[in-house]
Amino acid sequence: MPLWDRLRDLGLAGEEMKTERLSVDVSTQFTRVTTTVVLAGAGEEGRGEDVTYTAEDHDWFPEVPTGVTTLAEFSSALAGVELFRGEPKMEAYLDYRRWALESAALDLALRQNGLSLGAAVERAYRPVRFVVSTREDAFAWLTVAPELEFKLDPENDWDRPLMERLAATGRVRVLDFKAYYVGTPVDVVPDPVLYRAAVELFPEAVLEDASLDGECGAVLEGEEGRLSFDAPIHSVADLRALPVEPGWLNIKPSRFGTVARLLECIEHCDANGIRMYGGGQFELGVGRRHIQTLASLFYADGPNDVAPSEYNTGGPRAGLPQSPLPPPERAGL
Repeated sequence: MPLWDRLRDLGLAGEEMKTERLSVDVSTQFTRVTTTVVLAGAGEEGRGEDVTYTAEDHDWFPEVPTGVTTLAEFSSALAGVELFRGEPKMEAYLDYRRWALESAALDLALRQNGLSLGAAVERAYRPVRFVVSTREDAFAWLTVAPELEFKLDPENDWDRPLMERLAATGRVRVLDFKAYYVGTPVDVVPDPVLYRAAVELFPEAVLEDASLDGECGAVLEGEEGRLSFDAPIHSVADLRALPVEPGWLNIKPSRFGTVARLLECIEHCDANGIRMYGGGQFELGVGRRHIQTLASLFYADGPNDVAPSEYNTGGPRAGLPQSPLPPPERAGL
């Protein structure tokens, strides 16, 4: 039975919704803001997190349908809801907000039915291997925690000696080239020299969101089994539309918007030999727990970019949780 079919008819009694704003000062130029959606009913609460990056987009939230009787009915009703007042800063934010509402409803439906997500889809939880995604000094992290694994973003100012030092650690599992980000602080202009060095020096690393155009694409010929995508993928249709068949996919639930689209993509990857790992969106609250739960069920052994939030809010230091994370033991998502 398809995964969504195991969930769609879960009874859901949503009676009211409230929101809780979270924020953390990342730098003098950037404050990370997210919103926790709390959907309540029948003495239970379900929570989801809106990871929209523009702070002012969190100033207004829609009213959501109440009184619906199943998870599928709630999802269908959301199709008619205006998610933002006006246009959000980025189109992808529509999926981010939809996911916050849908994940809150899924969490509530599971709790109202006394189920964990694993029990509902009849899958066992497993310990979650995680990597640390950092723009800090990876060598400093290894000094305090030598067993850490990393997802790093190669920059065009990386020289070959730096890349050789990083490769020599044997701890880099994913290189994220961010070629599909436009108009963000993390944009990286594709550089065939950088790509060539990465392919050569990190022969086992997953190569995420690399440009397939021009000289960069030529460098990647024959490396399809190591390619992974993230930013362009919001559905199975997007995955099928890629010009290559990647060996990997970064699963960020918020990019898919609906529970149904997320689960359809996970099943497509399983059926077509595409390995998966989880990705994060700098969640400040329950959304981080949700991506860890999904990783535990569906891709626990991947290089999951789902490290505990403590890794996002401070520099290299000892005493943080280490990989693997224990399986969750709770009802809900």
